[in-house]
Amino acid sequence: MARRKQIYEGKAKIIYEGPDQTTLIQYFKDDATAFNAQKKAVIAGKGVLNNRISAHLMTRLESIGIPTHFLRSVNMREQMVRKVEIVPIELVIRNVAAGSLCKRFGVNEGTILGRPLVEFYYKNDALGDPLVNEEHIITFGWADPYELDEMVAMSWRINDYLQGLFSGIGLRLVDLKLEFGRIWGEHGELYLVLADEISPDNCRLWDMKSGEKLDKDRFRFDLGDVIEGYQYIAEKLGLVPPGGIINKGGSINEQLAETLDLIENELARERKLKEIKPLKPRKI
Repeated sequence: MARRKQIYEGKAKIIYEGPDQTTLIQYFKDDATAFNAQKKAVIAGKGVLNNRISAHLMTRLESIGIPTHFLRSVNMREQMVRKVEIVPIELVIRNVAAGSLCKRFGVNEGTILGRPLVEFYYKNDALGDPLVNEEHIITFGWADPYELDEMVAMSWRINDYLQGLFSGIGLRLVDLKLEFGRIWGEHGELYLVLADEISPDNCRLWDMKSGEKLDKDRFRFDLGDVIEGYQYIAEKLGLVPPGGIINKGGSINEQLAETLDLIENELARERKLKEIKPLKPRKI
């Protein structure tokens, strides 16, 4: 089999060329990083669980009309996605005070926010992904007002839906990071889709009864049992059987993993994408 061309390698994923010009293959690594990559480790099995969790959540979001880049799972660690131009802005939606929000404003961790708070970060590792506002985004041309309006509107819907989904299985969605990608049509038409991933790597998820942290904060703050937290989320979502597929020590139960169905996003192939047109952006 011919060796695939690597397009990009990030902290948690590798992107390879896809089978055609419109697709890519996204590979989920076991690497974990925190504090702008100052802290690093390999957590065996993390990529397998993130691949499955993200595929499932992307498909669920597609079912409520959120267009995504996810097309289908290829194997335990890989998924086929649409080829997009990533908008260099990360949108973080916060429902509960945690992480950098507490440090910046002196808010107690766990404080329920009066309304979901949307923050923007410029996606640039060398600069530490700085917090920015709408004026920065538009002035520096990272996104135009029409794109920004659409990304914010989709983010509100995504957050609302995922809060309900996780609440139904006893988990609190504290915050999440979202990224979007552009797709260009034959005649210059612009479409936006949800890109990257949605997993415990970029969501904070707490047990609603105990308040236990089940996401990457277990790695950030040396709480231990990182893979157990990720696997618990996958179990609650019904994506792995009771007991999971990652054994103690991080080895994967290959025989059990092979029995799991690959996830296909049938709606993505059928959906007619919504063109982003310059109509009436909100004033900033």
